[in-house]
Amino acid sequence: MRSHVDALSATLTALRAESARLTRWADVLAQRLPAGARLLAAGNGGSAAEAQHLTAELVGRFEDDRPAYSAIALHAETSSLTAIGNDYGYDEVFARQVAAHARPQDVLLLLSTSGRSRNLLTAARAGRTAGATVWALTGPGPNPLASVADDAVCLPGSGSSVQEAHLVAVHALCVAFEASLSNRDGQAPAREGRVLGRRAS
Repeated sequence: MRSHVDALSATLTALRAESARLTRWADVLAQRLPAGARLLAAGNGGSAAEAQHLTAELVGRFEDDRPAYSAIALHAETSSLTAIGNDYGYDEVFARQVAAHARPQDVLLLLSTSGRSRNLLTAARAGRTAGATVWALTGPGPNPLASVADDAVCLPGSGSSVQEAHLVAVHALCVAFEASLSNRDGQAPAREGRVLGRRAS
């Protein structure tokens, strides 16, 4: 157990170095989502759970009471997912949905511990074609998904450490997003300067 926690600590140290990038992402979301844009998110397996966690925080709330914002977890659209997979193949299950939903000013966030999942690569290309901004949370770089995305956070470590750190990144993004919203509204942010924060379950 100690070796697992030590490995995670090293990945989290790398995540801390990405604080400025996550803050920039949060500022983009705070500008675009209130103006009517949406966040689309996707991943496979545990990364799907992390992506859906983020969309739930945006539609609901993280810590601060504020308006709901449009965020869709593409893998949660089970009828679309299975129909597309059946008709077009699994590589297209997200790309087809991105083609349907993504518009300029939208953000597509893709999570992958490997950065090599073909269905996420095709989704990223579809997002670029649609004019959306494509971000990736991945494992060690360089990797194909980070290369095709507009911006990426690439974390070192094993798949499990990266996936656990991605949850921290999701929460950090939410902290920074709500702080940025408060700043835009002329209010003092509830947790100024705390990007890699922690919330109670």
